[in-house]
Amino acid sequence: MVNSFPGLMAHWQRLIELDSALCLHCNRVGTWRNVERLFGIVSRLGDGVFWYTLMILLLLHRGTEALPVVGQMLITGTIGLTIYKWLKTKTTRPRPFTRNQQIRISVAPLDQYSFPSGHTLHAVGFSAVAVSHYPALGWVLLPFTLLVALSRLVLGLHYPSDVLAGATLGVSLAVLVQSLY
Repeated sequence: MVNSFPGLMAHWQRLIELDSALCLHCNRVGTWRNVERLFGIVSRLGDGVFWYTLMILLLLHRGTEALPVVGQMLITGTIGLTIYKWLKTKTTRPRPFTRNQQIRISVAPLDQYSFPSGHTLHAVGFSAVAVSHYPALGWVLLPFTLLVALSRLVLGLHYPSDVLAGATLGVSLAVLVQSLY
């Protein structure tokens, strides 16, 4: 089968090499102590602390008006968690630092596999839901979401394709959940 598509396989190999090179380049930015510290904090907040705090603040500030928004965020998060855990067990893609000794990590991964980025999936999904209902939150949520996605690369925990897949899944889930509500 592989010999049937040599051009396709060569193209695929170039994409894998580009993915690895971009991962290494982003990780090198993290060798600066303050950058590493910033992205470590962002990553920790992206574990859920930021998003659950946002949901509580929406409920405290907007009351029952925020219930549908918070409900959509929780449904998006639950489905996202299920899909990303399933994908990780099916793809079993090793994390970048296990494949390339030049990539260093400064925070422990939450699990063994790389694809897709669950942090990015949830950050994009939660932000998409929240900003669609409260556009003014975009000034805070969109930069934070971008920082979460970048943190996965800078900290050496994911390849760019993992982050892109997580972002695609996150926005797709947010759109799906909102269309069903």
